[in-house]
Amino acid sequence: MASFPNSVNENEIGKAKFIGELLVPVAPFDQKSGRETWTVAFAPDGSYFAWSQGHRIVTLVPWSKCLKNFVGEGSTGVGPQQNSEGGTVVPVGEPREHTIDCGDIVWGLAFGSSVPEKQSRCVNIEWHRFKFGQDQLLLATGLNNGRVKIWDVYTGKLLLNLMDHTDIVRDLTFAPDGSLMLVSASRDKTLRVWDLKDDGNMVKVLRGHQNWVYCCAFSPDSSVLCSVGASKSVFLWDMDKYSLIRKLEGHHNDVVSCEFSPDGALLATASYDTRVIIWDPHVGTVLLELAHLFPPPSPIFAGGANDRWVRSVAFCHDGRHIASITDDRMVRFWTIDEKSPKAIAPLINGLCCAFSIDGSVLAAGSRDGSVHFWACPKGIASLQHLCRMALRRVMSTQQVQTLPIPPRIRSYLSYQDL
Repeated sequence: MASFPNSVNENEIGKAKFIGELLVPVAPFDQKSGRETWTVAFAPDGSYFAWSQGHRIVTLVPWSKCLKNFVGEGSTGVGPQQNSEGGTVVPVGEPREHTIDCGDIVWGLAFGSSVPEKQSRCVNIEWHRFKFGQDQLLLATGLNNGRVKIWDVYTGKLLLNLMDHTDIVRDLTFAPDGSLMLVSASRDKTLRVWDLKDDGNMVKVLRGHQNWVYCCAFSPDSSVLCSVGASKSVFLWDMDKYSLIRKLEGHHNDVVSCEFSPDGALLATASYDTRVIIWDPHVGTVLLELAHLFPPPSPIFAGGANDRWVRSVAFCHDGRHIASITDDRMVRFWTIDEKSPKAIAPLINGLCCAFSIDGSVLAAGSRDGSVHFWACPKGIASLQHLCRMALRRVMSTQQVQTLPIPPRIRSYLSYQDL
């Protein structure tokens, strides 16, 4: 049973609206491990939704068609085609449901696009095997064997096979600036930076984690990378210099998920210690803690096995809502100005979550290979919040603190009122 702060009546918390699910065919062998949906992802242009449905398979579904099916018919079953090359041939530019056989269990997924166009950082620009156009949409998959495979989303064709990790590639993230710089996080305790515009050459190995790296995320301006992992670790990296900026300390157990707010002013991290922490990444301070157990557990309890492990956290694109997936069979929707959930919904064995590009839908993957969808709680953002987001997209906390404005406004712009 979910636990909430005693100042909040559980009956006052709304119930999130369930809108549909994507299921996979059930076979006897599917009862074994390997069928988990470890990751879900939306294409940056909103054209596709992808999820690892278990047993090496990634399914890509046109998001508009998927959403229309939910609205018109409820849940949708998935029985897609495959081919021996790893995908189904699809006309370029025409979104169509198809699958990719990645050859091994898929742990990480990330869409990449060269829009907005940005040149490669590599010195040798005379010749490249691949030339990515603005209409190109790529899918990176992180596999159980340590490989990272890059696919053309429209054709299902394998473009690159990146081999350097020595253990499971747990997560992947593309720089949002269209540079096609890809970062992979692995259980081999490293992060590796790849330049896909330079034929997938590895640019840098980021070392510092003493244990598994679970997740990584770029800031919206692509200048900072957050990586989280076992042993309570939260690292921030300067992606211009490929150097460590700082370590954030505050969790009591493994940290398994992270994401920046759309304006880059906030960073959310999820941990097995039953908490989601909202940080100011510019100065490294804790702004808010979202507790999934009340009263708050002792560090000893939080640092061990408990039934409130937070598996995943996602920031909505409105900058106000956050979703979390926990082992207590619940998905929670939060707002950044409240310490208790705004809405909840049941979810058995949830593993991961992500918001759609417009922020209206949350997708959550589970251990049985299925994906469930909920409508994000609706609300109209205040003009103050919209102005704050616009300002924080171009100003750091340090810059805000130097503005000649009243302290109360400065505090609001710095998110210190959370």
